[in-house]
Formats: sequence, C-alpha cells, structure tokens
Amino acid sequence: MMSEQEGYDKPPVDILSQFNSGRFLHIQAPMVRFSRLPFRLLCKRWGCDIIYTHMIPCKDFNLSAAARESEFSTNKHDSPLIVQFGASNSVELLKAAEKVAPYCSGIEVNCGCPQKWVMSEGCGAKLLQSPELISDMVKSTKSNVNIPVCIKIRVDKDIRKTVELVKRAESVGVSWITVHGRTREQRSTTPASVEPVKLVKENVNIPVVYNGDIFSLKDAENIRLNTKCNGVMSARGILMNPALYLGYEVTPPECILDWMLLTGKYAGITPSIFQRHLMYMAYNCTTKAEKKEFYNLFSIASVMEFFGQRCEIDDEMREKMMNSDWIHEKPIYSIKGFE
Repeated sequence: MMSEQEGYDKPPVDILSQFNSGRFLHIQAPMVRFSRLPFRLLCKRWGCDIIYTHMIPCKDFNLSAAARESEFSTNKHDSPLIVQFGASNSVELLKAAEKVAPYCSGIEVNCGCPQKWVMSEGCGAKLLQSPELISDMVKSTKSNVNIPVCIKIRVDKDIRKTVELVKRAESVGVSWITVHGRTREQRSTTPASVEPVKLVKENVNIPVVYNGDIFSLKDAENIRLNTKCNGVMSARGILMNPALYLGYEVTPPECILDWMLLTGKYAGITPSIFQRHLMYMAYNCTTKAEKKEFYNLFSIASVMEFFGQRCEIDDEMREKMMNSDWIHEKPIYSIKGFE
C-alpha cells in the first residue's frame, strides 16, 4: 500500500512551523481521480509547498486491503503530504488515520465536498450540519496520532454558522482550516467569495487557507493581501497549469514533458486519466487544430509522440528531470506555451 518503487524514508514535515514562519504557502488541492502520486510529485516539483491526496473513503479503506492498495501510495519525494479522508464518524476516521500516519505529515477531514454520493454517506459537506461531530472527529484523531489534523469546509449562507463551526474546531485543537469560498449549493460557475473567508481568518488564531478560483500567481497574491490568510489552495487552476505558483501563465512544455516522465516512472495513473491531465495542461497553450488532433489520439504512445514533437527540451534539462529530487526553483513570471 504505502511505498512506491524507491523504498520509503520520509519523516513527517513540520507543516505548522512553515505556517508559523510567516511564509504564504502554495498548496495543491485534493481532487478525485487526479491527486495521485505522479501528479502530486509534479506539483511539488513545480512550486507547491504542500500536496494532498484525493479524498479517500474511510469505510472501504479500513475494510479492504485491495482498497488500501488502490487508494494510497507514496514515496520519499511525496512530501509534505496531507492525506484527506471522507468519514462519517470518529471511529472510522481514527482507524484510517492510524494506518497512514507513519507515511504523511497530516490528516484532513473532508467537510466540504458537495457531491451527492459523498453526502449520502454522511461525509463531505453533510458534516457541516453537525459541527459537534466535526469537533469530535478532530479531537479523537488528534489525541491518537502524532501529526496535525485539519479540516476543509465550505462557507454557510449564514456566515455566523461558519464562524461558530471554526471556533468550535479551534477549541478542540484543529491544526488549520481550509475554507472554500462557496456554499455547498454553489457550483464552480459561481465566483468564490473572499469576504466570508476573510471573516473566518479574523475570528480564529490558527492558520487559515483560502480555496476557490486560484488560477494564477496573481490570484494567490491578491488573496494574501486581501484576506491575510496563511496560504492558498488551487484545484482547477493547478490541474490546468501545475506550474502556476511559479508564475507561469500557461503550462510550460517542460512541465508537460515532466508529467510524461513521471507517469512512466510511477504507477497509479490509468491511460484515460493520463490523457485527461494532458488535455487540461495543454488547453491554454494549444491551437484549435492541435486540440482536435489531440482529442482523436487513443493510445499513450500516440499522445506522448504528439507532445514530444512540441516540447523542445535540451539534453541537460531532460537529464535533470529524470532525477527524482529535482525541483524547479526559479520563478518565471511570464512564459508563452507552444509557439
């Protein structure tokens, strides 16, 4: 379940010390189907300070070795990693948390997913109706694992309820809170609201991370200035441009090539998900004709050939990318995609 190919040697990272240092942290969001090991490694290499698994349902994870094998893999480069769980009670959450605690730097409870199947299980945004249950989950888990426990929520239409919920969570020791600036009824077509998240930040003394409509480094900087939050989390934005936190306006060809190299090195990505990642990454840096050609490719070999012809990477850069420890460190604030 836990270690992927290279063996495991990854002590937990003290994320709270990073928050307390005053750094504004850039975070990759948990995304169903997409936040697997190769994509997390890509995000880490291209500017993310913290990386997340997708939401893992506790019930199946606890019952089935096959589910654990399928849902979670990691390695020494996959850090600092937060494992997000979908849980409906403290017992299931603690069982799951204990299984992964040696291999990550924190546990998060998903209290914000609005998908019907998640809420029907009593998980995700359904928990927002039970602040006392959220607090019990946090308290029970934090008392039994030696790593931070955090929550991710959505705002309520009545912001007073959200403030009450976060204060209650703070009182039982939640390590930090990520707040999505939409209600559970709102979809991505509705712009995320900044003011409710700012109000949350003003009412607690723990780190708060803003989530919602982060598509560029400028978006992240605006949130830092306008909310005083401790970090930002990007989902759709980082799916379309894993290098956005380095200031790239569109996904650079080097990043696309890096994705292909990582998926060749590490298991866990199906051909369809591999292609969907590339479709998102290349959307803003390909022409209409190129998109049409790409959408009609049906094998990994043809997809890699398509991008290989367009990514002019010199031998030095290619060799550097093959090194698992390589991280892109130089911020670049404007770059064109394919010319």
